[in-house]
Amino acid sequence: MNTSSYYAKTADWRSHLVKVEDFMVPAHDAAIELYVRNKHLASMHEWQAERTVLCIHGSTYPGHALYDTPLEGFSWMDYLAGHGYDVYVLDIRGYGKSTRPAEMLDDPNDNSAIVDGETGVRDVSAAVDFILARRQISRLCLIGWSWGASLAGRYTAENPEKVDRLVLLGPMWFQVPVTLDPFPRKIPAYRIVKRDRALARWLQGVPDHKRELILPPAWSQAVLDAIWSSDPLGARADPPFIRVPNGHYLDWRNFWSAGRPFYDPGKILTPVLLVQAEWDVETPPYMARTLFPLLANSRGKQYICFGEGTHLPLFERNRLNVFAAIQTFLEGLH
Repeated sequence: MNTSSYYAKTADWRSHLVKVEDFMVPAHDAAIELYVRNKHLASMHEWQAERTVLCIHGSTYPGHALYDTPLEGFSWMDYLAGHGYDVYVLDIRGYGKSTRPAEMLDDPNDNSAIVDGETGVRDVSAAVDFILARRQISRLCLIGWSWGASLAGRYTAENPEKVDRLVLLGPMWFQVPVTLDPFPRKIPAYRIVKRDRALARWLQGVPDHKRELILPPAWSQAVLDAIWSSDPLGARADPPFIRVPNGHYLDWRNFWSAGRPFYDPGKILTPVLLVQAEWDVETPPYMARTLFPLLANSRGKQYICFGEGTHLPLFERNRLNVFAAIQTFLEGLH
């Protein structure tokens, strides 16, 4: 475990001392360790379920880079911690600082897709169990982003007693029309994602005259630096790359394109917030709108769609609006 503390340089909530702790948590499978980062106010000494949050990443980028890359001095983890939350972020196996399965040292085509949704949910379960045991609480809040929203939805449907509130950011649902399977037969174990293509993918669907308005170049540079330094092998390459498990494509083949949902929204009982952005081409707003009425048994559901944002709105000009909306939901009446 590594521990550190620091002061933010600005006023208000950012002036509080934040404690940072890093852990390698045993997964529910042998020889796999999961990287978990924790931030909370150094003054916190009592732990409450409704003020404990675990953040889950999507199918391409690791959790610590998505949730804890600072822009103008603070990350989303900093924001949550500064507002009195005991916040954790997980790197699922094969991502970031967690164990890379042995298949990721071989040629991608030597093995079939690894780290599918079933595996991801097991890793989420291991992280939840670690946090609940550490803090001696019975439940916590989950935030899932993109593929992570599917994992969080599945975990919550199967473990309703352990989830106090659920936030699904850019949630996936059935695609219309269904896209063709990019892999005619076997899905390779993992894929190589190069940095020089990342910005074009990020801004796909954004009008040209709006691109630098929603995403200052310095911000995108900081985010991409954090992501492409997360793979120790790819960070040394020119151009740099990250290795990304292909289990997400296996989920798509076995569930979404086969007409089967990865989880049953009707089994989710906890309050749920769906968060979407206007120019998200990865999980377009119609997906969240389709999912919303299926959350029929939630004890309070909300849906918000922000204008002028992409699949990564937490790194864009409107990010404080997104932070605040999610914060308001988390702090709602219990």
